[in-house]
Amino acid sequence: MMQDDQVIVCEKLTKRFGDFVATDEITFEVHKGEIFGFLGANGAGKTTAMRMLCGLSAPTSGKATIAGFDVYTQTEQIKKNIGYMSQKFSLYENLTVLENIEFFGGIYGLSDQQIKDKTNELLDRLGLKSEAKKLVASLPLGWKQKLSFSVAVLHEPKIVFLDEPTGGVDPVTRRQFWDLIYEAANRGITVFVTTHYMDEAEYCNRISIMVDGKMEVLDTPANLKSQFGVRSMDEVFYQLARSAKRGD
Repeated sequence: MMQDDQVIVCEKLTKRFGDFVATDEITFEVHKGEIFGFLGANGAGKTTAMRMLCGLSAPTSGKATIAGFDVYTQTEQIKKNIGYMSQKFSLYENLTVLENIEFFGGIYGLSDQQIKDKTNELLDRLGLKSEAKKLVASLPLGWKQKLSFSVAVLHEPKIVFLDEPTGGVDPVTRRQFWDLIYEAANRGITVFVTTHYMDEAEYCNRISIMVDGKMEVLDTPANLKSQFGVRSMDEVFYQLARSAKRGD
């Protein structure tokens, strides 16, 4: 792929906390519109790496650019060009569906007209028009997740970071959530996702698996299963994770 197609580029990216190396010289790139799975057991260094990529934590050493911006010197530009959603849920429960969309549209710097247009489009796409004036707290979890994702990409960011986005959601809703991910990727948004559901790993274009701060493997799900001589990503993950020295 061409160089200008790369929206995340990391070279020996490292984060130390005293003597502890949380993320150890990880090197990889992610392309425009790619669904990139970022996996690893608890304590593997995923969250630390993601915080650096989002411009929230300065690396100790190494290089990285996100949407063309440097993680050391251009963190504000990075934040404007990314979306973020976590399992912990990122909407305000005490605001209505409509108020949440308008609030985040304002934070992302959209004009009043853009917010109006995108709100109508979003409510239409999710089938939430009749719920627009309901408090988010009253929505079922699956709807909250779908709304949260849609709000995270409201400003059409270059990259959306999803941190365990489908935790605690039933399988049917998880599948619907992945339909939204595919739609975003088809629009050219790069999706960087952590998950502990190995069936979801199968939906990614490529997968990396972190073990003890290092990126142990990086390839397509099909190639990884072939390389390890197994039939599921569960088995690939198990073979790698059991060699881990550190846990929670």
